[in-house]
Amino acid sequence: CGRRHWGHNGAAGVLLARRDEVTGRVTHVVMQHRALWSAEGGTWGIPGGAISDGESAIEGALRESFEEANITSEDIEVVGAYREDHGNWCYTTVFAFEKLGHSVDPCAHDDESMEIKWVPIDDVPKLKLLTAMRTDWPSFRARLDALAAQR
Repeated sequence: CGRRHWGHNGAAGVLLARRDEVTGRVTHVVMQHRALWSAEGGTWGIPGGAISDGESAIEGALRESFEEANITSEDIEVVGAYREDHGNWCYTTVFAFEKLGHSVDPCAHDDESMEIKWVPIDDVPKLKLLTAMRTDWPSFRARLDALAAQR
């Protein structure tokens, strides 16, 4: 793919969605405004990072989302995952919903983010997205909508 990758075990992140309590439709997702010094700095993506030795992709994504965005596994429900294979490296996007009755208050926990916040789902394509997120967003949006319809 021509891009530099971090993490010898691959990397993973959480695409966390909030649903309307009445309709169940996805209304918002948590997005991370990446620090200027980082790869593709100044773009928006999801909290995530390198998978540690002995971790599954989901475990790594949950750990990274807590470290970077204060998202706790007790407040979310993992509903699926997508693995993007780059040959000797892969990135796993973990799809999750904020549990009904819970309130996730994401915030930047380290210097890797300028900002982390809930973004209305219809506004995501208007952001300056990380290259991979820009490419994958239409299918991710469709996947979130389909997963929400099943619940």
